Amino acid sequence: MVTRVDFYVSPSSDARERQLLACRLTEKAYRQKLKVYLKTESGEQDRTMDDLLWTFRAGSFVPHAIVSAENDPDIRVWLGHATAPQTTSDVLINLAADIPTNFDQFERIVELVDQNDTIKQAARERYRHYKQHGLELFTHTLQSTNV
Repeated sequence: MVTRVDFYVSPSSDARERQLLACRLTEKAYRQKLKVYLKTESGEQDRTMDDLLWTFRAGSFVPHAIVSAENDPDIRVWLGHATAPQTTSDVLINLAADIPTNFDQFERIVELVDQNDTIKQAARERYRHYKQHGLELFTHTLQSTNV
């Protein structure tokens, strides 16, 4: 199996738009019964995304948990800024700037890019890294951040 990497390029430079896009993609994967790890940049972003996953849209329901030492194998959506839980293997949605150390354990990686220069530069480095490792790369230029 070759990991597929999808880069979603948003027309916005607003960090909150990127986070909301992550919520919509997480919800979509959850509805498809996939296991998701939403990788964040920090503990602060863990808390932000934890709140957003409950409130990003009226009627949304994405049960999730922040990664801890005692991971429940029945939880399908995890978020955190460190190592992914061992129970997750389908989708990694990356909000962090760094290259996930365990990227090869996922069937699919979703990279969210916006028009912020720092975010774009880090995404370019991840793109090169994934390409060097022979992953399937796809880029989707969004006209809006609605997915």
